[in-house]
Amino acid sequence: MKTAAQYEESLRKLNLIVYLNGELVENPVDHPIIRPSMNSVKATYALAEEPEYEDLMTATSHLTGEKINRFCHLHQSTDDLVKKVKMQRLLGQKTAACFQRCVGMDAINAVDSVTFEMDRKLGTSYHQRFTKFLLKMQEEDWTVDGAMTDPKGDRSLTPSQQVDPDTYVHVVEKRQDGIVVRGAKAHQTGALNSHWILVMPTSTMRKEDADYAVSFAAPADAEGIFYVYGRQASDTRKLEDSEIDVGNKQFGGHEVLMVLDNVFIPWENVYMCGEYEFSGMLVERFAGYHRQSYGGCKVGVGDVLIGAAAVAADYNGTTKAAHIKDKLIEMVHLNETLYASGIACSAEGHKTASGTYLINLLLANVTKQNVTRFPYEISRLAEDIAGGLMVTMPSERDLRHPKIGKVVEKYFCGVSTVSTENRMRILRLIENMTLGTAAVSYRTESMHGAGSPQAQRIMISRQGNLDHKKELAKAIAGINEEPL
Repeated sequence: MKTAAQYEESLRKLNLIVYLNGELVENPVDHPIIRPSMNSVKATYALAEEPEYEDLMTATSHLTGEKINRFCHLHQSTDDLVKKVKMQRLLGQKTAACFQRCVGMDAINAVDSVTFEMDRKLGTSYHQRFTKFLLKMQEEDWTVDGAMTDPKGDRSLTPSQQVDPDTYVHVVEKRQDGIVVRGAKAHQTGALNSHWILVMPTSTMRKEDADYAVSFAAPADAEGIFYVYGRQASDTRKLEDSEIDVGNKQFGGHEVLMVLDNVFIPWENVYMCGEYEFSGMLVERFAGYHRQSYGGCKVGVGDVLIGAAAVAADYNGTTKAAHIKDKLIEMVHLNETLYASGIACSAEGHKTASGTYLINLLLANVTKQNVTRFPYEISRLAEDIAGGLMVTMPSERDLRHPKIGKVVEKYFCGVSTVSTENRMRILRLIENMTLGTAAVSYRTESMHGAGSPQAQRIMISRQGNLDHKKELAKAIAGINEEPL
């Protein structure tokens, strides 16, 4: 396994083409806006080195019997599924941000079982190819970016009906040695901190959309791939020489537009090419795994936000107020409900034909449906407890100013035993998590990551088994529906 230092050094060897705020970035690893997101991924390597967290952060490869980072592991039991959620909560607690490796872990588990079943039905050899990639991923301890979401263009049209076909990733040429693909993947979490990308179709494809039913792996710096960095609220604060104003200076997350401009993919790295009838299964399984993930990562970040709100109450002198106590209880209740859902869909998982374990898809969708709501309420309550000063207080420069600093110290002090600086620090952390750069990976990602709320409701409708529930009710009621 890579050490944290080795991981950082491995990124420096990549030749990524990155545009940020209209400029080409020469050194993504050390860029002040990007660096905190790299630190978050780095934590997944650092914690795996610590004996205290070995049980959660590492696993035994079913392919080699070697110890590997759990983010490179295929789930071999419901215990693996549960440990995944617990690991994600731990990392959320340690970073208070998105640590970005989940999407790759969810992608490899989905691609594994789908390629196995595809080969069994169609006689293809995709699973064998994928297993070779997985072996290399485990040996090198790669961070892999799972890439599913296409820009989609006009949502009322299918991929093949689009005016611009590149709004969905598609095959533009099939050659003897591989394929050429073009298009883009949007909202790509942690792509700049990844060694490889694992592309999947974005939705269920029909026969006429066969060119868009494509899955493959490519180096993150492959020829023809470039990235456009997404803006985040208050992101340029990271360019200022201020530790306090950023809120969470060490850790963060990022999203990019990944453009694939006529990228060549050798056949050995292709795992679906036109088998449209299996595209829906791949989307469904990846989405299920990723919706399970939110029952861990968002809960860990929520733990930090709840703690920050409690500290703010201490510093404001409002801890004993009954309504503050009740709000903190409600925050804990909501957060633990999310965790319970994540654990439940894991414990109710089952073995697929390839041997990899899949979560209970209904409960995974219920988990994510709750995540589209509860973090927003937790954030609202945190803002309520923090008070208006969270968004009106002066900057760290004002606090440090030889003249104005005394005024800031005097008038923004809360409990007399607590320094104004510490009060500002905790309020800036809450601001960062609810409104700033971290809000992307806590609030907005809770809404749209792994599919928007309607996507989960569609899956819940499909898997809710209303007919069975009707029969249960009729049996209890003694209803006999013989023809009249």
